[in-house]
Amino acid sequence: MTSTPASPVNRLRPRRSCLAVPGSNPRFLEKAQGLAADQVFLDLEDACAPLAKPEARHTIVKFLNEGDWTGKTRVVRVNDWTTHWTYRDVVTVVEGAGQNLDCIMLPKVQDAQQIVALDLLLTQIEKTMGFEVGKIGIEAQIENAQGLVNVNAIAQASQRVETIIFGPADFMASINMKSLVVGEQPPGYPADAYHHILMSILMAARANNLQAIDGPYLQIRNPEGYKAVAQRAAALGFDGKWVLHPDQVAAANEIFSPSQEDFDHAELILDAYDYYTSEAGGKKGSAMLGDEMIDEASRKMALVISGKGRAAGMQRTSKFEIPEA
Repeated sequence: MTSTPASPVNRLRPRRSCLAVPGSNPRFLEKAQGLAADQVFLDLEDACAPLAKPEARHTIVKFLNEGDWTGKTRVVRVNDWTTHWTYRDVVTVVEGAGQNLDCIMLPKVQDAQQIVALDLLLTQIEKTMGFEVGKIGIEAQIENAQGLVNVNAIAQASQRVETIIFGPADFMASINMKSLVVGEQPPGYPADAYHHILMSILMAARANNLQAIDGPYLQIRNPEGYKAVAQRAAALGFDGKWVLHPDQVAAANEIFSPSQEDFDHAELILDAYDYYTSEAGGKKGSAMLGDEMIDEASRKMALVISGKGRAAGMQRTSKFEIPEA
């Protein structure tokens, strides 16, 4: 039912900072190209008024084809399947700029069939246009209770799926959460009201080798609030977070990158484990690195930190020294 990429596609792209840009605003589309966000998504949904959507599709095509998005994951958020705009969003954007597009973001995903439908439409367009089949990925946004209940099936619905994204504003409304500040804790609840939601998304993502992305923080003039919410998601293991304003980009990139100390330590563990499990290192299953015992589990944990650091362009500042005999 789903397409198979003709060649391997990197589904684990850097997404520490995912910048939302209204598809109907040429000035913002121009400015976004010069910002340090890992991902930029050009929005046809909430950021576009209904009357602006048809023209915004063509504006997005123009900027994808003519803009300089070097180093950025290029995404377009279309409207959800319950609207009458979705198919035309996808057809216009992908036919017009499919070779300069990395992913389609589908909002308000409620079940696996909505992902399958998008996959099939993308496949038909790719075949018609002569594009590589399966190259364009899908980002699935979970924004209500039904979507969360079905999140595992959604994550498994297509080989195109790259990320599962938490959409807090619509989700809060869908469950009648008593808060008007998106991403903040509702008054009267002594624990973290988002823990179950975030962990459900994270488990579905990790079980299917996908990325987990936290959604927006709407108080753009509250940098400390943004950092606190981003640090919560990063501590759990999320890969990145949306940014709605250029001032949030640097915070997201920093929070979702490992510290230099942790990156160096992870690289040392990988080098040391490779050495000690080799013939020259004695073919050991576990060994000491300073005062720390390392083994296969240590290697797996280090790979996560190392991978995030390398994706962020970090350079190590220490070197593993083979111990003297």
